[in-house]
Amino acid sequence: MDRDVIIEKLESLRHCLNRIEAKRPDALEQLLSDIDLQDIIVLNLTRAIQVCVDIGSHILSNTEARPPCQYGRGL
Repeated sequence: MDRDVIIEKLESLRHCLNRIEAKRPDALEQLLSDIDLQDIIVLNLTRAIQVCVDIGSHILSNTEARPPCQYGRGL
């Protein structure tokens, strides 16, 4: 396992989470009425999830474990 790869991915995850926090509105109504804000938050949530999957895949690649067939519920 390449430690530098994991560190880089964790930094990317931190960036996504910081972006979400920075854009999080004080009120739900503000989020519901601002489609651009929704897009920013959804994009960064999607990126954060993908980075987590990438980290898990990277860790699994150095083991005997088989990767999951799917990433959703109901495995």
